[in-house]
Order: sequence, then C-alpha cells, then structure tokens
Amino acid sequence: MSQEKEHIQCLIIGSGPAGYTAAIYAARAGMKPVMYQGLQPGGQLTITTEVENYPGYPDGINGPQMMEDFKKQAERFGTDVRWGYASSVDFSGAPHKVTIDEKTELTADTVIIATGASAKWLGLPSEQRLNGFGVSACAVCDGFFFRGQDVAIVGAGDTAAEEATYLAKLCNKVYMIVRKETMRASKAMQERVLKTPNIEVLWDSETQEITGAKGVDGARILNTKTQEVRELKVTGFFVAIGHKPNTDIFKGWLNLDENGYILTQPGSSRTNIAGVFASGDAQDHIYRQAITAAGSGCMAALDAERYLAAKGIH
Repeated sequence: MSQEKEHIQCLIIGSGPAGYTAAIYAARAGMKPVMYQGLQPGGQLTITTEVENYPGYPDGINGPQMMEDFKKQAERFGTDVRWGYASSVDFSGAPHKVTIDEKTELTADTVIIATGASAKWLGLPSEQRLNGFGVSACAVCDGFFFRGQDVAIVGAGDTAAEEATYLAKLCNKVYMIVRKETMRASKAMQERVLKTPNIEVLWDSETQEITGAKGVDGARILNTKTQEVRELKVTGFFVAIGHKPNTDIFKGWLNLDENGYILTQPGSSRTNIAGVFASGDAQDHIYRQAITAAGSGCMAALDAERYLAAKGIH
C-alpha cells in the first residue's frame, strides 16, 4: 500500500446543512470536494422529525429525508462523500494536514469545517448509567417510546420549550424542570408551554438524581428556594440544556470563543488560519438554524473558491 498521502483540493469535515451546501457549491465550482461525514452523518437534523421552517417545503419535510436530499444533490455534482471522522488536524502550514479515523493522513489546500454541535448533559452518574434506558437528549427521536406515560424534561430555552410541547402531544404528563424562576425561551415558546394543560413547570429546580435500576422510574428534584425535595414518578427523562460545538480537535489552531465556537472574520467564513473556513453550528451560537447553517456553508465554499483562485490552484 502506498504511503503517499492523498491530496485534496477542498476537504469538508462534517455533514449537515452547512457541509452539504458547501459541497454543492464547491462541486459546481470544480473544486472536487471530498466530504467526511463525521460521527453523526447528516448532523442534528437526522434526529429531528418535522422541519417546517425551511423554505421550499410548503408541507414540511422529515429531517432525515431532508439530509438525504441534500446528500444526493451534493453527490450529483460530484462530491466524494465518505464515512469517517476527522480525529486531528495540523494547520501549521500549507497544505493543511488532517487525520481521519486516527489512522489516515490527508493533505488539503482548503478545509471547510462543518462539524456542528452536540447535546450537553447534566453530568449526573445516574444520567449516564440510564442513557438509552429512559434518559435521552432528543425528545423528537425517543418521545414515541413514552406515549401515554409521565416524563420529565430539563431546560429553559427554546429547544426545551419546543420539546416539552412535542412530548405533551404524546405523553400523559410532562414535568418541565427549570433552574431559575424564569425561562430563557422566547415569549411565544413560553406562552405555548404555559398554555399546555399537561405540562407542569417546576421553577427554581435542579435534578439531584434520576432513579431506576434497569430503566428510569423517577427523578429526585430539589427546589433551590424552599429546599424541598420532590420525587417525580416518571419513566422518561429528557435533557435539553444546550449544545457544545464539536471543535475540540481545532483547539490550539483556531481562535475559539469561551464556549468553543470557532471565531470567523465578520461577514465571512474565514478563520485565523488562511485556507481554513468554518460554517454551521460549529461557529454559530446565535441562530443555529438549518437555513443559516446552509447559508454559511455557501459562504465557506465561495470563500474557499476565492482563496484557491488567488493562489492559482485549480
């Protein structure tokens, strides 16, 4: 087997709306993009059922189907879509070096990062022990299994509010555990939660433990104001407390904010390293929508194309 490293003109790390849109633009521009899909091919939209706010789908579309459509479109223009994930990078000089699956080294003239973000957890031992046995970070994926049952969801943002109302359609009772006396969610989402009769919001509350031997059978909740401990009888426990950008491998190379999101130059996808571009939820902590991710993927491909043209690389 040859030891010579494969050289790629445009390497896309990660899939999802940002990665696939970057791939579509890069392929149409003749940049011969190679995409490594990452640990969650298709990104967070593959754990979403109905997408109703993406233009062009008047009746909405199933998240996994939408990502399959994006993938087909990228491949139609010649994107080489591959299984695998980037395990380390070396951005010390051109061409950029990227290791795939901890064993395959590649070099690339341009790198487009579309690694997205992953759900955060509370950090309880019982949460990890029961993960997949009644504990979930995706109500939309797993809510069906708790149809007609009592469940709890922890979180106070738009995602938590959205998932609580989703669960309320399936479940008998939904306890929403909120750490403070207010929610971070938008006013419209808060109103929707408060108007849903089978959602009970537990304010000023923290989860001490999720109970159950082989599956969730309850949760111990502390009211931080009254110090009262309440035992909830629930069979499902959902965590919706935000996301962490999947950017650990870029630490030390790229400028990141305090939460790990990649910093890009205003109005562009350019990072502090020439030839490396960032798109989607790995660099966007404000909007975090499929449509904005796709838009930033387009920006990254156009920025990469201009970079290659300026360098005279074809």
